[in-house]
Amino acid sequence: MKILKPYFKNNYRSIIGAISAVIILALSSLWQPKLLQNIMKAIIADNTTAVQNYGIQLILLAVVGILAGIASTYFSAKIAQSVTTDLRAAVYSKIQTFSFGNIEKFSFGSLTVRLINDINQVLNLLMTIFMQLFRIPILFIGAFVLGIMTIPRLWWIEVLMIVLIVSLSSLVFSKMGRFFARFQRWMDNLNTIAQESMQGIRVVKSFNQEENEINKFTVSSNNIKGLQLSIGYLFSLMIPAFTLISNLMILVALYFVGIGITDHPNDLAAIASFTSYLMQLMFAIIIGAMTMMMSSRGLISLGRIKEVLETKPDVIYHKDGPEEKLAGSVVFQDVSFSYPNSATESLSNISFSVKPGETVGIVGATGSGKTTMAQLIPRLYDPTAGTIYVGGKMLKEVNEASLRKTVSYVLQKAILFSGTIAENLRQGKSDAIEEDLRWAAEVSQAAEFIDNYEDGFEHKVEERSANLSGGQKQRLSIARGLIGKPQILILDDSTSALDAKSEKKVQEALERDLKETTVFIIAEKIASVIQADKILVLDKGKLVAAGKHKELLQISPIYKEIYDAQVSKEWGE
Repeated sequence: MKILKPYFKNNYRSIIGAISAVIILALSSLWQPKLLQNIMKAIIADNTTAVQNYGIQLILLAVVGILAGIASTYFSAKIAQSVTTDLRAAVYSKIQTFSFGNIEKFSFGSLTVRLINDINQVLNLLMTIFMQLFRIPILFIGAFVLGIMTIPRLWWIEVLMIVLIVSLSSLVFSKMGRFFARFQRWMDNLNTIAQESMQGIRVVKSFNQEENEINKFTVSSNNIKGLQLSIGYLFSLMIPAFTLISNLMILVALYFVGIGITDHPNDLAAIASFTSYLMQLMFAIIIGAMTMMMSSRGLISLGRIKEVLETKPDVIYHKDGPEEKLAGSVVFQDVSFSYPNSATESLSNISFSVKPGETVGIVGATGSGKTTMAQLIPRLYDPTAGTIYVGGKMLKEVNEASLRKTVSYVLQKAILFSGTIAENLRQGKSDAIEEDLRWAAEVSQAAEFIDNYEDGFEHKVEERSANLSGGQKQRLSIARGLIGKPQILILDDSTSALDAKSEKKVQEALERDLKETTVFIIAEKIASVIQADKILVLDKGKLVAAGKHKELLQISPIYKEIYDAQVSKEWGE
């Protein structure tokens, strides 16, 4: 719970209000049987005035209890919503500071669940704490003490009932806890099946796997149904069992009051209050046990959130560093890199230098480390060894804002967000005006299809950009990357979905309009980098050759092999 302390500071008035309301509610519940006892005494004594006075007090007490209950719910909800809203914002902000390594450690799915589902569980936990946990001890202690004060000689009935109910509760809730843990695992599995099926609906339909997916979902759903029925059966047996115990204790109390009424005539007026306290004792024990069991789920979620908040980002920037304009030079000095929990190096002793304004091609077989090397330039990861310089400055000493303005990275998989085309492009430059949007669209060749829309840059991009083709998404992704006119532009196989004509137009526009920008082109196709000022050839994480196209054909067997396999027949030598 320590993790929540900072978020309670802004809600201390609501906390005081919630606790006060709960105390008033509990005390009003405890005092009602006492007033009933006084009314019974007045009725036996035929004191009409006293009956009326106590009746008015009982009504007023009921009104106070109702108002306290409303206040308790209001303040508890206000605290829970306020705290979880701030906590959700803190978790989201923390995730934004994570490097790729941090995110891969948790996984995207897990972070999403923690941000949404686990926060909701914490909300329920806070509601439970402020509405029940403060109330239950007062009810339990108050009912026990007042019950003994009401009929002291029957104290043992209260103790016996507590022992029986606590024993039965321990048995039932131990099984219930295992059922709930299993239910959560199976629900996660059901969610995974549904999510994968929905995301891969095109694959499912393409291979006619609808029936198979339905069967998988049905089996998982039936497992949950069976488990829910088991939980329901336990609940259906538990409440009658508790009621039976309390009624038996009431029956025992009535019996002993009946046989001792001659010696204890005041017990006749007190028996109703005594039985009420017995019921309140049962209520306090049952609700307390259920509250603890349900709270355990919230505490588990709180622990998962704490894990996110206490995780230190793998990549840490110096916030005090000056924001400055950097040149487009890049230098790698003996750079090596290993992914977290990997025993092998993805990159080994990479060294090269690039001057501002150069176009650099990066080629190699699948898994050779092309993308990994490119991701080190914008500091998505930090190298495990060696040093990287950008604009003549050691990368680890560069201010984050300076680096983001200097380096733009266009991913191979074009990811666009729901909204308009303009909103997606402005992610690359938040203050971009119409002229900036038009320039970026023309360089990336996105203007070809944007101009066909009546609403132009205000055209809506649907969820997961389902209304755009692969080539359109890549062109918009390129436009977003270059709209800020970065000093270094990294294209990670970002034209793979474009036809040869469109790809050539993009390259020509980049050469014409971004002469001072250093461009890294990661490509599977030699044709995409054949005109580059420098081509880096990677093989199994090592830089095995560097030079221009014709030079590499002479000195690099790996490059020549790739070239011969791809384009030798088409391009000639």
